[in-house]
Amino acid sequence: MDLLNTLVDKGLRRELPTRDEALAVLATSDDDVLDVVAAAGKVRRHWFGRRVKLNYLVNLKSGLCPEDCSYCSQRLGSTAGILKYSWLKPDEASKAAAAGLAGGAKRVCLVASGRGPTDRDVDRVSDTIKAIKEQNENVEVCACLGLLSDGQAERLREAGADAYNHNLNTSEGTYGEITTTHTYADRVDTVQKAHAAGLSACSGLIAGMGESDEDLVDVVYALRELDPDSVPVNFLIPFEGTPLAKEWNLTPQRCLRILAMVRFVCPDVEVRIAGGREVHLRTLQPLALHLANSIFLGDYLTSEGQAGKADLEMIADAGFEVENAGEVTLPEHRAPSGGGCGSHAESGCGSDAEAGCGSHGAAGCGSQEGGGVCGSVPAPAAVAEAPADARTDLVSVRRRGAGTDLAPNA
Repeated sequence: MDLLNTLVDKGLRRELPTRDEALAVLATSDDDVLDVVAAAGKVRRHWFGRRVKLNYLVNLKSGLCPEDCSYCSQRLGSTAGILKYSWLKPDEASKAAAAGLAGGAKRVCLVASGRGPTDRDVDRVSDTIKAIKEQNENVEVCACLGLLSDGQAERLREAGADAYNHNLNTSEGTYGEITTTHTYADRVDTVQKAHAAGLSACSGLIAGMGESDEDLVDVVYALRELDPDSVPVNFLIPFEGTPLAKEWNLTPQRCLRILAMVRFVCPDVEVRIAGGREVHLRTLQPLALHLANSIFLGDYLTSEGQAGKADLEMIADAGFEVENAGEVTLPEHRAPSGGGCGSHAESGCGSDAEAGCGSHGAAGCGSQEGGGVCGSVPAPAAVAEAPADARTDLVSVRRRGAGTDLAPNA
């Protein structure tokens, strides 16, 4: 297929595909999906070999969010039966992080629901970062706390944070249909604040919210312009009790095409499969490793993930290997000298952004501006029942790990 050969050549040169080419990837048929995976896999292996980076989420504060993001189980007005608790103490958070690190995770993502942190919250998280760093050599720590005020990114960096996650989630044109309590521009501003403070920026998207192919291409091109070091790709987990509970729009093949498009547009960036992979990719998860070079280990913020042991077996069985703590994730032209997280300074994806904590499956990074109003974002007008092949039984609320007395899944 000439399209795929062209995209491979461009990916190896870090050249931006045309919008028509990106749209054409999403439009390929299920019959061609293995060809698409094979082509994007060449780009993935060129920049990242067969390494898979493992990341581990710690939900520092669950639920209780004043924002109205339609996809989020922690939103104001959500009736999803998720865990709800206030801030974990630094020693509790450090203990939770240790479980993921023992399971092979290289990065810990500290997430808290809400619009954004107060200065006192930044102090809390700073103490947690220091506790984790003191007990674990070479660990990367990413914070995901919502919209940042001036000076907060710098304080997190001084405390030892390596990265900051704040997802764009969807295109600018459709953003107001998903969230009303803050704007798309507010999210862009926070990613830029993280960059300016010297943090590795992490910003991604959520697919499956009823968006068009054009919307998906728009948000991925916007991410390339933000030039993150990592881009998390979430697949909507339709939690009962949220406005998008009936939005079952994804098939395993559709998810693979979306990941391939992201890889072609952002060839040398850490592409991370985040929330929803177990629900929507299902038995095709191993194929997705040929497209993404990073996944979350174990559970997400408010939903359960695949068993950590099963994640490790899947990686090995697919012929990949877990990236070690001492290895630099990003290609040399993107990674700072001596650094492990990578740097936007070297261009790379072509302009700026990354994603780490980004798993709406736990919804957390709050980042909605200005506290929302319950139910202020209506569900899409044409709400269809879940297709016959949708695995609604795979949506499982997290009941273990952080905020509970039960051992975590790692």
